[in-house]
Amino acid sequence: MPLTLYAHPFASYCWKTTIALYENDTPFDFHLVNLGDAASAAELQKLWPFKKFPVLVDGDTTVIESSIIIEYLDLHYPGAVRLIPTDTANTTDPANAAAALDVRFMDRFFDNYVHTPMQAIVSEAMRGDKRDADVVARACATLDIAYAWLEQRLANRHWATGEHFSLADCAAAPALFYADWVHVIGDAYPNVRAYRNRLNARPSFARTIDEARPYRHYFPLGAPDRD
Repeated sequence: MPLTLYAHPFASYCWKTTIALYENDTPFDFHLVNLGDAASAAELQKLWPFKKFPVLVDGDTTVIESSIIIEYLDLHYPGAVRLIPTDTANTTDPANAAAALDVRFMDRFFDNYVHTPMQAIVSEAMRGDKRDADVVARACATLDIAYAWLEQRLANRHWATGEHFSLADCAAAPALFYADWVHVIGDAYPNVRAYRNRLNARPSFARTIDEARPYRHYFPLGAPDRD
């Protein structure tokens, strides 16, 4: 029975998981979730009562949250690209453990300090006249701090944790993609801008971006004519 991913092609956290699946050509069925449709929403709610996606179904196993889904794939459906460092000969190797910890840290960084403020700006845009300018200002300030920290972090790095594409980059790709739409990554951050370009060009992410193009008109701030 193939894996089934309950997701939407334009949802940023869903992108995080499709990147991981495409990286290793992992076979799966994409089950489109439409929360505006009662039947579709009810189906998702049976899997996860909070009605959040993505959700991965593997037979009798239901896996929740994008980072955990990627860890699950790396554990049960490993491919040529290991998304969390491991050593099958010696799983207690300190260097590998430290590398894995760094990957998980960067995953949390992108989710908490780029993805979350980005989504706050988008959510406020959806509130229309009830938009809270203070919430937007705080989110933009958080992004500025994140961009500045990441600029230094990425010096002499190709990917988020070094030379190998990982879970951290799966998190970075959608976070930086949409963050630049809501609060431009300016000229003061050339390393961040170059990293975003590398992510966008990665075949697994380029495919994800292309699959979402028909839905760009849903972006509440208006999708820019780029990317």
